[in-house]
Amino acid sequence: MLQKPLLPSEAADPQAMLRDPTFQALVRERSSFAWSLSIVMIVVYLAFIFAVAFAHDAMATKIGAGPLTLGIVLGLAVIIFAFALTGIYVARANTRFDDLTRTVVKEQAR
Repeated sequence: MLQKPLLPSEAADPQAMLRDPTFQALVRERSSFAWSLSIVMIVVYLAFIFAVAFAHDAMATKIGAGPLTLGIVLGLAVIIFAFALTGIYVARANTRFDDLTRTVVKEQAR
């Protein structure tokens, strides 16, 4: 059974929501998780860029008999890694963050 979402304008007291420990936990966990994933992605991306810039010979190494190089494979791996991190964030948002959001909405609806 779907519940009607509580709109921010319907909240009784926005300041009370800001003081709510569950809301603060939600904001803290979501920010921490998002920053952690962002830092991981930046490190992977910069490692790839530095490898392209400073390990040109290694990145130009051919893989197999065709035109495929190690740089192309690693570039695709960086893109796939970004999709994987997005999936990890979405999975966490759909479980933990949504649970915390529902708890905050219930507490504010009282």
